[in-house]
Amino acid sequence: MIHVGIVGGSGYTGSELLRILIAHPKVKISVITSERFSGTNISEIFPSLKDLINIEFKKLSPEEMSKDCDLFFLALPHKVAMSFVPLLLKNKKRVIDLSADYRIKDKDIYKRWYFEVHKSPELLKNSVYGLSELNREKIKNARLVANPGCYSTSIILALAPMMKSGLIDLDSIIIDSKSGISGAGRKLDLSFHFPEAYNGVRGYKPTGHRHIPEIEQELSLLADSSVKISFVPHIVPMSRGILSTIYVRANELIDTNELIDIYKKYYQNEFFVRILEKGKLPDTHHVIGSNFCDIGLEVDTRNNRFIILSAIDNLVKGASGQAVQNMNIMYNLKENIGLENPAIFP
Repeated sequence: MIHVGIVGGSGYTGSELLRILIAHPKVKISVITSERFSGTNISEIFPSLKDLINIEFKKLSPEEMSKDCDLFFLALPHKVAMSFVPLLLKNKKRVIDLSADYRIKDKDIYKRWYFEVHKSPELLKNSVYGLSELNREKIKNARLVANPGCYSTSIILALAPMMKSGLIDLDSIIIDSKSGISGAGRKLDLSFHFPEAYNGVRGYKPTGHRHIPEIEQELSLLADSSVKISFVPHIVPMSRGILSTIYVRANELIDTNELIDIYKKYYQNEFFVRILEKGKLPDTHHVIGSNFCDIGLEVDTRNNRFIILSAIDNLVKGASGQAVQNMNIMYNLKENIGLENPAIFP
């Protein structure tokens, strides 16, 4: 049995970790922390979990928590997690960090995008970027896994098969992503109140979203060449889900069936990546509540482009589900254990 702690358990990713892990046959949730709700039973904050787990939130104390846990999921804000990771690693614990603090390998790039000097830059070289399908072998023996961002997951999985194919112009990547409001977290913000968000779609940070350096870093590693992207995210009035549409110029035009075959071969052994047949396109309805990434493909012969679409649940494959998938890999468990549930539809 793996004894786990969830640090920062009162937000959306924390609650999603709880939902998944309480049904995991190889896991015992030993500790869950929340500074705001310390001493409060989980079911008071998340009534959906009533009678499924009986545990109180505790204050964050790395030394105390380390006595009870083998692995920690950190669902803390960016720039906060890096204050606690070194302490947990010092106590010989394994860590899966759901913030951005250990995703970016270059401390100067981290500072440029997060406006903060990294507190433990010496750990950046040892952290493993936790995109399960691409870094499985490194994840197996990792002490510190940097769980990818939600947009990043949808985009990197969609582009990975193309990076060394020679079929695309690496300088032509344009990405349009749309996310449910839960991607912004559980904090109070006027722009996410119901009257402000309902019945509208808006773009934001069209040149400066913080997932850009993470995406470019990983795509460049895959391509063995520097990759720059244009990325515009949008908020849409739904609670969860991401749909990314990616446009790339073709160096060599092939038909849609050939393109689909390339993707099917690349992901042939991946349970959680589903390549759709010709004429079928991803829909967030078909992945919500699940750990699946659905990818659809079209060839635009008129404009000499490939169009790649992917859909994920931003809170599952884009965060907590992928974190559990990484834990399964780290402990040599069947990768989809605890994650077999299909999407909730309708």
